[in-house]
This record gives sequence, C-alpha cells and structure tokens, in this order.
Amino acid sequence: MRMPRGTGPALCGRREGDRVGADELLVRVAGGDQKAFEELYALVSGPVFGLVKRVVRDPAQSEEVAQEVLLELWRSAARFDPARGSALSWVLTLAHRRAVDRVRSARAAGEREEREARRAHHPAFDHVSEEVEAELEREWVRRCLDRLTALQRQSVTLAYYDGYTYREVAERLSLPLGTVKTRMRDGLTRLRECLGGVA
Repeated sequence: MRMPRGTGPALCGRREGDRVGADELLVRVAGGDQKAFEELYALVSGPVFGLVKRVVRDPAQSEEVAQEVLLELWRSAARFDPARGSALSWVLTLAHRRAVDRVRSARAAGEREEREARRAHHPAFDHVSEEVEAELEREWVRRCLDRLTALQRQSVTLAYYDGYTYREVAERLSLPLGTVKTRMRDGLTRLRECLGGVA
C-alpha cells in the first residue's frame, strides 16, 4: 500500500473547522458512508502507518499491516464507542494489536522453520532398528534367565515380569520369605553378571 502524500501526523493537528472530527467520521463510516471513510482514511493513514512501522520495522510488511488495519476500520467501524475514547485512539489500538500479531506470527514462523531445519539435519528415527535391537535384548535376557536355577528364575520372573512383591512370591511358591529373598538376590546377581556381557 502506498500511503497518500500529506497523510502524516500533521493532519491530526488541523483545526476543527477544516475537517469533520475523526469521531464523527467513524460514526458515519459505521453507517456505510464511503465519503466519510475516504476522509477518515486521509486523516488516520499516516499515524497508523507510522505506529505500525515502529512495531513491525519492515517497510513492506508495515504497508501491508497498515492496509489491513484500514480495511478492518471499514468493516468494524460499528464497534467504535465514542464514550470509551477518541476515534484516533481506537484506530491506533487496532493498529498496534495488528502490528504485534504480525511480529508474533513472523517470530513463530521463524521458529517453525528453524525447528524444521534442525529436524532435517537429524534423520528420522529408524523404528526397524529399534525393534531389532529390542528383540536382541529380549533374547539376551531369555538366555541369561536360562542360566539361573529353576527357583531363581521362577522368583525373578514373578517379581520383575509379573509384578509380585517378595512376600507374594513366597506365598505363591509356598516358601519362607527369607529363602525367596536369598534366591532372588543370588539370581539377580547372576543375571546382572550375565547381562553385563551384552556390550
């Protein structure tokens, strides 16, 4: 959007008699008055562009955002309430919000691109490799369990695979708790030694 010449902040300082006030123009715009919109556009486009440019910084994007604000002004003029403040304050609030949204959106897009670039440098996880590795580990554990005595294997399996407590293991095997604890300790020691050979 190319801002019209002479639409800078100086327009805001014109005498009341030179131009209908922005408040009245905005009320007329809310009623669909196109001529009032043209006058309001000439009155506020400079300050809107200036504010947006201070927030967004990039001139081309600032022109885009300012244009969006002025179009929104036409569409949402009916939301203006003169009792809550001046038309210019309301318009500049719209401009500030839209400019901040653009900056946040640009920042989020930049962060997304950065994440995608980082992901591109790290190949996707190889699920087949993971499954093969997990199967090899399971096979190794099975072999190590086979090296335990039957009672050690039974105790370890009940406790670590089935989730039973030592006391519950003792009850299921009809053995004293102390015996189960001893067998479990010995079994885990042997299992640990055996699994240490994985590397």
